[in-house]
Formats: sequence, C-alpha cells, structure tokens
Amino acid sequence: MVAQMLAVGGDSRRLVFAYYITGHGFGHATRVVDVVRHLIAAGHDVHVVTAAPEFVFTTEIQSSNLRIRKVLLDCGAVQADALTVDRLASLEKYHETAVLPRASILATEVEWLTSIKADLVISDVVPVVCRAAADAGIRSVCVTNFSWDFIYSEYVMAAGNHHRSIVWQIAEDYSHCEFLIRLPGYCPMPAFRDVIDVPLVVRRLHKSRSEVRKELGIGDDVKLVIFNFGGQPAGWTLKQVWLPAGWLCLVCAASEKQELPPNFLRLAKDAYTPDLIAASDCMLGKIGYGTVSEALAYKLPFVFVRRDYFNEEPFLRNMLEYYQGGVEMIRRDLLTGHWKPYLERALTLRPCYDGGINGGEVAARVLQDTAVGKNYVSGKLSGARRLRDAIILGYQLQRAPGRDISIPDWYTSAENELGLRSGSPHAEENGDATFPESCIDNFQILHGELHGLPDTVAFLKSLSALEGVPESGKNTEKRQQRERIAAAALFNWEEDIYVARAPGRLDVMGGIADYSGSLVLQMPIREACHVAVQKNHPTKQKFWKHAQARQQEKGEGPFPVLQIVSFGSELSNRAPTFDMDISDFLEGDKPISYEKAYRYFAQDPSQRWAAYVAGTILVLMTELGVRFTDSICILVSSAVPEGKGVSSSAAVEVATMSAIAAALGLDITPRDLALLCQKVENHIVGAPCGVMDQMTSACGEANKLLAMVCQPAEVKELVTIPNHIRFWGLDSGIRHSVGGKDYGSVRIGAFMGRKIIKSEASALLDKSMAYADATQHVDDMNSEDYEEHGIELLKAEASLEYLCNLPTHRYQAAYAKKLPECIVGEQFLDEYGDHNDTATIIDPKRNYGVKAATKHPIYENFRVEAFKALLTAATTDEQLSALGELMYQCHYSYSDCGLGSDGTDRLVQLVQEMQHRKFSHDGKSSLFGAKITGGGSGGTICIIGKNCLRSSEEIFEIQQRYKAATGYLPFIFEGSSPGAGKFGYLKIRRR
Repeated sequence: MVAQMLAVGGDSRRLVFAYYITGHGFGHATRVVDVVRHLIAAGHDVHVVTAAPEFVFTTEIQSSNLRIRKVLLDCGAVQADALTVDRLASLEKYHETAVLPRASILATEVEWLTSIKADLVISDVVPVVCRAAADAGIRSVCVTNFSWDFIYSEYVMAAGNHHRSIVWQIAEDYSHCEFLIRLPGYCPMPAFRDVIDVPLVVRRLHKSRSEVRKELGIGDDVKLVIFNFGGQPAGWTLKQVWLPAGWLCLVCAASEKQELPPNFLRLAKDAYTPDLIAASDCMLGKIGYGTVSEALAYKLPFVFVRRDYFNEEPFLRNMLEYYQGGVEMIRRDLLTGHWKPYLERALTLRPCYDGGINGGEVAARVLQDTAVGKNYVSGKLSGARRLRDAIILGYQLQRAPGRDISIPDWYTSAENELGLRSGSPHAEENGDATFPESCIDNFQILHGELHGLPDTVAFLKSLSALEGVPESGKNTEKRQQRERIAAAALFNWEEDIYVARAPGRLDVMGGIADYSGSLVLQMPIREACHVAVQKNHPTKQKFWKHAQARQQEKGEGPFPVLQIVSFGSELSNRAPTFDMDISDFLEGDKPISYEKAYRYFAQDPSQRWAAYVAGTILVLMTELGVRFTDSICILVSSAVPEGKGVSSSAAVEVATMSAIAAALGLDITPRDLALLCQKVENHIVGAPCGVMDQMTSACGEANKLLAMVCQPAEVKELVTIPNHIRFWGLDSGIRHSVGGKDYGSVRIGAFMGRKIIKSEASALLDKSMAYADATQHVDDMNSEDYEEHGIELLKAEASLEYLCNLPTHRYQAAYAKKLPECIVGEQFLDEYGDHNDTATIIDPKRNYGVKAATKHPIYENFRVEAFKALLTAATTDEQLSALGELMYQCHYSYSDCGLGSDGTDRLVQLVQEMQHRKFSHDGKSSLFGAKITGGGSGGTICIIGKNCLRSSEEIFEIQQRYKAATGYLPFIFEGSSPGAGKFGYLKIRRR
C-alpha cells in the first residue's frame, strides 16, 4: 500500500538516498526511522549516515535496502550535565569536529556520494552535507524542526563571540539545500529558501497497550509512568516513595549498575519505546522532538522538566501545552523526588492533538518526487515572510524570560560580510502581513515588541480576558473578584493602552554601600512588574461609582482622575483599588510638597501601596513640570515578590513611570527615569533607599551585571556573567523592608561617619596649613602629620562628597581610630551639626552605630571592584573561591552593621556547610559563597556557584534543610530578564 502511494504520479525506478543524521540526541534518529521505512517500502535504497546505535533502525526496519554508515560529522550540543548545555563547549566541539577537518569532510563525502550514485541527499540536519551534495552535483533537502545556525547563534551571543564564523558558515551550507521539510514544533530557520510543512513524524506501534502490559506482567488497572530521561545524573538514586501508591515506573536508559526500587522496572537498552509509551498512563522526561511527538501522537500526558540552553525546547513546549498534553515539573522536584502531585495531575489532562501523524509518509513522498526531478513550490514566500511564519509557533512563549531569541543583527549581515548570498531575512515592509508579535488575543501591537518574554504574553492575555468580565465575577476565584471586576471597568477598550515592564533585582555585590557612592553589581531577575496605562479626556473616562459621586459633589467638571488597580492585592492584604482627583496633587497651579504627599498616602495603611504608583505622577509634575489634563488609568501586575529584598518597589515605580511616560510621549532616558523613581521612594513613600534598585530595574540587561557607580548614578558597563558562573537568590522568609528602622539607622550612621571624617580631615588640614605658613615654629609642630597626610589629600578628604571615595588604607591609617563605635543623635547634632543626608532625619534620642556603618561602604567598594575584576579572570576553582570569599566578607560586614538576621545567617551557614562538605568528599565544590542582599535585616541571600546541575541539586538541598529547620520553604530566584529601558514599551489597541 505504501509503495503504491509513493509510486503514484512518480518514477517507479529504484532510487538511492543518502540520509545524514546529526550527532545530537536520539530524537533525530527515531524520526528518520519512519521516513526511511517508507522509502524502503517503496523499493528504494537508503544509506543512513549516523553515529546512533544500529538497533534504533534495525528494530523497525529489516531490509537489505537499508545500509548504515557509522560517521559523525557534527556534534550537536555538548551537555554539561543531564539538564544543561555547555554553550561554549558546544561551539568549540563543533569547531573541532566540523570546522578544522572541513576540507577533508567535503572531499570524503563528495567521493562517497558519487560512489553510491545518490539521487538525493537528505540532512537531519547536518550542515556540511548540503555543501557536499552541491559540490557533487546532487540535490539536497533538509528534514527538521530546528537548524544549527539558529541554535548556535544564541550560543555565540551568550558565550563565544569569537565563534561567529561557525554560524555564518552553517547558514551558508544550508543555503545550498533545495528546500526544507519542516516538522511541527519548529524554530525560526532563516537560512532556508523554501519550506514544506508536514505532519508529525513518529514511529508506528507494533503492539497494543494490552499486549505490552501482558508481556510486562502489568495489569490494566495499574498506573504506569515511563521515565524517558536519557543521561541521568551519575549516582542518582531513584526511591520507592517517589511514586504514588500502586504506581509502577518504566525506566529508560538506566545503567546496569543502577539499583532500582521494586516499583521501578529497568527497560532493555534496545526496548521499542513507542509501544511502551502507548501502554503507559503518562511520561516523565526531558523535552525533545521524539518525546513530544510520540506523546502527542499517542495522546499521552507528558510531565516534563526544562533544560538549560536547549533552545529548540520552547517551541516544542509551546506545541505540547497548546494541545493540553504537558505538565511542567520544576527541577528541584525532579531531583528530590517530589513526583506525586505532577503524576496525579497528568492523569487529569486530556491531550487533544488532532493533526496528522503520517509525516514520515508525506515526507517520503516529497523526497521521492524531488529525487526524480520534481520542483516543489512550497506556497510560502521565501525570505522574511517565511521567517515570520517560522516564528509563530513558539516565539511568544519562551523558556527563559529575558532571552530574546530573534535573529541577531550580526547574523543578518553575515551574508554581506562573507559574500555568500544576496537577499536578507529582514521583514518586507509591504503591509501584506503583520509582524510575528503583532497580535495577542484581542490586541494589536502598534508599537514595541515582546522580546520573547512569556510573562509579558501572559499579562497581555490577562488584559485581553478582562473585557467582558461579568460584574458578578462568577468565573474568577473569590479572592480575585474585586480586582478583576475593577480592572474590567478601568479602560476604554477602544483607545490605546501603553504597557511597560520592569524587573526586580538581585544584589550580587554593593548592597547598602550604594548611598555612600560605591560601585555596585546588580542583576535584573526573571520576575518583573507589568503596568498598563491609558489616558482619556475626563469626558470620556469611565469613572468608578464613588469617583462619579465625588465629581458630582464638586459640581464642576468632570475633572481628571487617577484610578489604579493592583493585581494580587488580596494576597498582600491591601486594597485592590485606589483613586484620587489629580487636583489633589496641586496647590493652586503648583504641585504640593513631597512632605504633604507622604502624609496624604500615610493616612490609610491599606492604600499606602498606592504611593509607589501615584507618586510617579507627582514627581513628574514637580521635577519635569508635566501637566496632567487627562484622566489616567493604571493597572499594576507584579510578579516580583514583596518583602524578599529583590526590589519589588523599584520594579513597580520604574514600570509605572515608564508606562506613563510612553502614554504622554515623554522622552526620558532610563538613567534619568531611575533617578526620578528614587525620588518617589525617598520622598513620597518615605524609604531612604539608594538608587541602585531603580537603576538596575531601568538600565539592566538580561544575563548581565549592571556595574554602576552611585555618584549619583553612573553606569560603568554591563558585565556579561561568565558561562561557568551562576547566581541564585534564596529567600529567608523574613520580611525585609527598605523603610525599616535598622536600614535607616545604619544609613544615618554612615553619613555621621562621613561628617566626622570630614571634620577630622579639616582639623588635620588646618594644622598642616599652619605648619606650612610658619616654618619657624617647626619644633612646636608634629612634622610627621604634614608629611603623612599631605595638604592636597587632606583638602579632598575635608570636602569628601562620597564615603566610598576614601581608600581603605586612608581610612585605616587616618580615621578608623577617630570614629566612635556609637553616638547619641543629640550629641552628634551638638558637635557636628546636620549629617547632610536628605533622605533621613536624626532622632536626637536614638543611639546610632557609627564605626561599623562607616567602615562597611569603604571596604565594600573595594570588594566590589575586586569582584568585578575577578569575573574576567581565568576560569578556575580559585577564581570562584575568591569571588565567594568576597561575598562572605560582605555578609559578615552587614552583620557588624546590625543588618543581619537569623534566617539569612542560617542560609549562608548552610551554603558554607555544603561547600566544605563537598570539598572534603571529592575535592570539588559547586557552591562558593553567599551574602545577604539589598537592605538586609532579612530578605534574600545571593549565592555564587558553578553553572551546572550539581549546583542546582545543592541549592535544592539547602532549601529543604532550611525548611526542615524553620518550617519555611525558601523561594529560589534564578534567571534574568531585561530592564525597562531595553524592553521599551508596548502600544496596544483592541482589534
């Protein structure tokens, strides 16, 4: 039957196909099996060139027409461990495997293709063979869901810029291909001229579910999960309690030495997994084309774990979740055996994939027709239109927030640099189609882009879902009813809405030294705040009922009104809405003072949160003279956890001001916007923070540390985090507040110390100047003072603007002994006058610590500079140890200032125990240091470690040990995302 179908309308002669398979994973080999099976069934010869085991093919195909040639021509992605790709190692391995021997490979393959008299070369998806086929005068076709130019381009940007030529050469190789047979779940593949889409390519079933279970001795009533997880971590012990009672687990790729509990069954290495998949109730494993396609084809729920830097994964995951076939398991639950809730949830899914699963047959037909000379026209335009189509499936839902996986600018110019081809994958601006990100549900994106951020997509979807929310709120959870009903009535859906996004931040180094002018290193985190803003003329504004009553009471108007809805308010025990007349911010024609605004928002504790949002309007009025004649509606939705020391407040302020600025057409640089937002927090909220939080949220970039000198806010550079280093945040569960008294008193102590140092320097300067003017009295003066301190040096120290400009050696030599450990506010004011800090006020009755608070920023600035320099040092354990030691020193300096806490101290101690336990065990360590972050007194610690699976395991173990000791399960922060400046803004309108 298959042979007849393939032969219809085609040439009946026996054809010779050369089918090359990449060295990346079994998924490529298993899908090739089904295409090859159909070609051989039609009577053709197929030479498979692969490094995969022969049983993958011979289990399914027993024919003399199948020839297997064991050759590896590319390396795919090199794994650092079971769940992580080593990007730089992948590039270097490809260079070794495919670049250095390229001339030899081309010569060998041309000779071999000629010798077998190949009619067509098929690649899945080895680049160099497309060029070899062209050199041999043979047509070639690629069959794949991703291509290596796309995968490696991200690796180059992140880890190996000097390997750019690899990506360009791969793209040039693919350009010799006739066309692409594209599989579902595809990535952008801009190198191919034309595309033919086919259904899923999956292996057929040999046995029924009941036959497989009978052979295994498993009854139909037993719940069965297949654990399809190649490359399991070494020494990993599967435990009986990991499965729900009565369940059995089939384990693929288990080593012979691995001991399994009685409810885990080891499968033979050559077991035919499609039959076992279809006989199971769900699958647990890593996402790849093979696992996803067969799970969808046989409607099997798939519990999956994400992998780092497997850049085809987001597209496959998007397809899996679209067809309701996936449950995501977080990595720590996989490693710690917390499987039960995921497996039980998987049974509630009803996978609904309704597409074809005969992609092997369809592809074989296309390949046969191509081999006999047919020219296929894909029906899709080449170039930009095709690239737009390629991105649609998975572009919006990315695995890692902040990772922009669009084609990099340097990639699109590669053809010109190498003189490879004409044409460009840039979009044609002919108006015949929308851009890939131009529509989300009911909204059209008129300006801006999503940057591949799934949280932004989710926010837009939630915004779209608001329209038509019934007043009863019957379709929402009770605790969300008020805010959703209020939000649904907030906007005029026919007018433009502006959306901004700003992330929280992880304080890697610098912390509280920012207000003393230190260098700081800050990383924008994955979690972010989204704000939607709309301005309307008051006559068109949809007022809430109480706002309407207020307008009517005034008797004139309508007047401009500010209305705010905050999602998640019920979880934070605050009112979900806030509104005010914008005229409340005015006295006559001038803005009210910040002090009056502070008192205004302090009246109602349940609405004090609104100061972070509404305060941006007053700051724009006061600092930039902006006039608000329109009503303003604001929706705030923040995923940055509050009270954990990761700058949830800065994220709200920056996102709000960015969205308002966009709505009003204001052009404010990210730096200036951050400084304005600091004024909101310092003067209207009343929290005496430095500027690093707002600067990171506004100016940061994904996977980079913002290096900034806080004098007041000079961005030095964006430091790329080395590929082998990773940072985590671990929440102590002890609520942190930058407005807390401890933080404020330490800040006051530091400014007192600066004032005392300046006073001491002035005294020494007077003595030195007097000595210089009266040399005849040399016997009456201590000449060592003059020689040691120097007049110019003392002048600088007497006018010291930022404490961190004082070198550590000068502090220790001249001033450390002069500073008191503590001083009462009243005494300080009597002796030195004001401390000259506009963000804090000295309480005359309070005793302030001075010496520790002064010493910390001076030494912290030195530590941060050393840390930054070490980041670019050679990749060694010594480098990591030194970085970790600097973090430990910072942590204990916080404690000396009084900003430690039992929770953060316990977490740092657990990191140390893990570090030294592992070190003594096998001579290696994965975690190297930790410190309290931000304002201290609770909140989160930052941890540095190797970027590997073992570090993640140790982080999860620390998390569990902390829970066992305290009853609190710490929140883990990992990953990064772009700052508000990099994100820009979205302008959206209902379609």
